Amino acid sequence: VQLQASGGGLVLAGGSLRLSCAASRGTLGDYAIGWFRQAPGKEREGVSYISSSGGTTYYADSVKGRFTVSRDNAKNTVYLQMNSLKPDDTAVYYCAAVVFWATTPEAFDYWGQGTQVTVSS
Repeated sequence: VQLQASGGGLVLAGGSLRLSCAASRGTLGDYAIGWFRQAPGKEREGVSYISSSGGTTYYADSVKGRFTVSRDNAKNTVYLQMNSLKPDDTAVYYCAAVVFWATTPEAFDYWGQGTQVTVSS
């Protein structure tokens, strides 16, 4: 499956963005999806995960209560709604796919190209 993340941009602190992860080839509903981010000089970290059916979700403590992951398998798309954004959320955000369930980057088989999110104070 080929993934493409989009929806990033520049936003003021407290603002919102919605990221999309679309599959251009393959069926996204066959995969659990993870959202990861990487800020300059920092390791890639997991932000949120959603199972293939959408029935199970997981959030990192740093985004819990502010970010919501969802998916529309009919549209072959997974979303990450990001509210109450903080400057610390600034990073390149990636979506990735894995057949079963995983939370570590190394376990994911397919990656999108990343979309930049910049939150200014």
